[in-house]
Amino acid sequence: MRRLLAPLLVAAALSGCAAMKPPQPGWTETQTLAHWGPPTSRYALADGLTRLEYATGPFGRTTWMIDVAADGRVVAAKQVLTEENLMAVQGRLPGMSRDELLRTLGRPGERRGGGWQGGEVWSWRYATNECWWFQSSIGDDGIVRDGVFSPDPRCDHPSDPRD
Repeated sequence: MRRLLAPLLVAAALSGCAAMKPPQPGWTETQTLAHWGPPTSRYALADGLTRLEYATGPFGRTTWMIDVAADGRVVAAKQVLTEENLMAVQGRLPGMSRDELLRTLGRPGERRGGGWQGGEVWSWRYATNECWWFQSSIGDDGIVRDGVFSPDPRCDHPSDPRD
């Protein structure tokens, strides 16, 4: 019975996500909050903009960033966990601050200690057929050292039927 219900539950959950229309430029922040609920985080940007983060982690593969102007109107909406955007971030490393990385990609799906090097390693899952994720090493000084694409260990489960 469980085997029959699991695919139905997954399909129902995915259809709910697919129905979430991204906020359009001109929407008010109030409309956005009514439609999408409270954001997972808020970031103050230059020129009086506020960025609303809608992350689906730790296992979700999308994070929407909604930029709201000082007048309360949406000026941009972007799904940031794309290979193109992650490659652009990788090209700006090293040197980005931890805060800038958060404003750019949103909260990571996973955080862990950096081992003998100190700092932390942050990881984001994103939609890919190869089941990869993006990881960044952040030093104790808050500066991002690097960003790499690597296989998502969730895909290497011992009972994975693809093996």
